[in-house]
Amino acid sequence: MIVRRWLPSLLVLCLAAACQQRPDKGAVVVSAIGGRPSYIDVNKRPGDTTQQVLLASTAQGLVRFDAAGQIEPGLAERWIVIDAGRTYIFRLREAQWSDGTKVTAADVALILKRAVAPASRNPLKPFLSAIDDIAVMTDAVIEVRLGRARPDLLKLFAQPELSILRQNPIGGTGPFRVAATGTNGILLSPAIDPVRSPDDDTQLASPEQDVRLIGETAARALIRFAAKQSDYIAGGTVADFPLIARAQIAPANLKLDQAAGLFGLAVVRREGLLESAAGRAAIAQAIDRSALIAAIAPDWGQPVERLLPDKLDSAATPAIPTWSTLAPDARLAAARSEVARYRAASGAAPVIRIALPAGPGGTLLYGQIAARLILIGVQPQRVAMTAEAELRLIDAVAPYDSARWYLATACAACSDDARAALEAARDAPDMATRGQHIAEADGLLASDVAFIPITTPLRWSLVSLRLKQWQGNARGWHPLNHLRADTN
Repeated sequence: MIVRRWLPSLLVLCLAAACQQRPDKGAVVVSAIGGRPSYIDVNKRPGDTTQQVLLASTAQGLVRFDAAGQIEPGLAERWIVIDAGRTYIFRLREAQWSDGTKVTAADVALILKRAVAPASRNPLKPFLSAIDDIAVMTDAVIEVRLGRARPDLLKLFAQPELSILRQNPIGGTGPFRVAATGTNGILLSPAIDPVRSPDDDTQLASPEQDVRLIGETAARALIRFAAKQSDYIAGGTVADFPLIARAQIAPANLKLDQAAGLFGLAVVRREGLLESAAGRAAIAQAIDRSALIAAIAPDWGQPVERLLPDKLDSAATPAIPTWSTLAPDARLAAARSEVARYRAASGAAPVIRIALPAGPGGTLLYGQIAARLILIGVQPQRVAMTAEAELRLIDAVAPYDSARWYLATACAACSDDARAALEAARDAPDMATRGQHIAEADGLLASDVAFIPITTPLRWSLVSLRLKQWQGNARGWHPLNHLRADTN
């Protein structure tokens, strides 16, 4: 319905703008697929791209991501890691809140302590449990003390959820400040660096350094981009990817991130056919991953059959499911046999509800998965992502490169043994012991078939040619201050 409703407008606008190029002047207009931008805490809207982009633009963390998805200084101008990854010391740069008052180490420490506190709703909190204390050393230095070594902590500090946002009066430290708000989004202007002289010409930002952020649906964002009224669409996922073909976007504007993370079906209810590992394996081996990818986006990525993409911080190479050694025909035959065995014992065909996102991409996903399940004798049902289900899609980009994140995120209803191994990894006193427990958990999840991998997350953007600094990266994250080559 969405595609049909917007198709006439999309075609008219595309034809009208076919011979035009958006001029390289004025504010960069960004459509983020999500809700309207506001100053609501991102932890209350964790999946909203608009809110994440706004927060990361106006309230940077101690560190932040650059255009390539690598760590660069944020509120901290430099840092050191000592004590084998148990202590991080950050020296803050000179910075001001939006009302002009000075940012102090005490301010930053208090905000971070709230983010990692037991009562916090921060979605990253489960991966920050190693933090014992955040201490103020001087007015410009804070020390993060860990009970267990975490050499990969910086990537978590760069996430929008750990941006340094003051609540009263609300605001952050840049790299942008809100210049104006209205029905046509929020106008962001570069924050003034207090270290620079007021006479410095670079203090006066040109209109081209401004960004207008608009939160809207994918269909509206595509209409705006096709009409040359925006420069960038952020936050595209598999759910809305098929709409691009209807908008007739030039291939040069379409960008896909090779995002690291999970894209697959988590087993959330172990009942019926899914009560046994053999039954869960029947579903896993029935899915034709190559056909699914080709039906949605041929350039999306490669089929994935194991949970971990690489060894990462595990003590062993990724565990491989036993069924993955079978040829395609043998997989289908084995799955049919297991479903037939279940049906003979229960007297009925298994019914499995699959929670998938709304939109044309979700429909294509369901069509590919359902067709294969029907082939093996399963009756699939599509339900909403928030509904009761046996299988639920997990589509998540990894915030940092830890095997434990993959395993813990996939462990929706995994075995007690696997959960115990993950908890032991979290609490391990050293990296070697942690790696051993991670390897154990990986093997247990693979043999238990607690998660059904399909491929890697699909993250797409539409990027105007004027945004020369945009780069694809494994985080799928593109800061607004790294779009044009002449901005900071």
